[in-house]
Amino acid sequence: MSDALNYLVRVRPEAMTAYLTFLKESGKSLDPKTRALITLITKVATQTEGGFRQYLSRALQAGCSPDEILDAILHAFPALGLTKILWAIDLLLEMDVPEFRQENLGAERRWHEVKSVQEIPNETPLRCDVDDRGLFVYRTEEEFHVYDSRCPHQATNIPHLALNGTALTCPKHQWRFDIRTGACTANGDRPLRRFESKIENGKLYAYW
Repeated sequence: MSDALNYLVRVRPEAMTAYLTFLKESGKSLDPKTRALITLITKVATQTEGGFRQYLSRALQAGCSPDEILDAILHAFPALGLTKILWAIDLLLEMDVPEFRQENLGAERRWHEVKSVQEIPNETPLRCDVDDRGLFVYRTEEEFHVYDSRCPHQATNIPHLALNGTALTCPKHQWRFDIRTGACTANGDRPLRRFESKIENGKLYAYW
């Protein structure tokens, strides 16, 4: 939450508990994708940068495609006006999320070659870039874990220097993850995005 919301929760706990409960309950009948898109549009309406970054990431995690997100933003034009729509698109371009790059819009998901299996050490996290996307790879005796380098909070691209052993900490808001499982272990509530992977002809592939 923002500093302002944290302050109100502390000084007016009864009112804020009821308010936050209302927000949570009012969306129960919506499917996750619809709820995420509606919330994202409210962040465009209020031009809340942190909220837009956060709920863009949530919309992608909920299964919204980039085209669905763009269409939702464009459909809000009559109510919000062109200035707010362009504000959202400028912010989206600044974030440089791979899914929204022009060359990737509408592209079908496919397998991407990551690395030769021989280049990936056991139980030692590895960061690499594949087709302009940052990845973290963790190998065990049984399987390979391939994660998006983007933090699920606000889509911050987490660098290799953020690794400390098997702990990965996003430099922006200090969300911490266990690279062995992708689970968020501190300051947040959502795991790293994990990509499906496979081994073929001695090479690791990931699917997105």
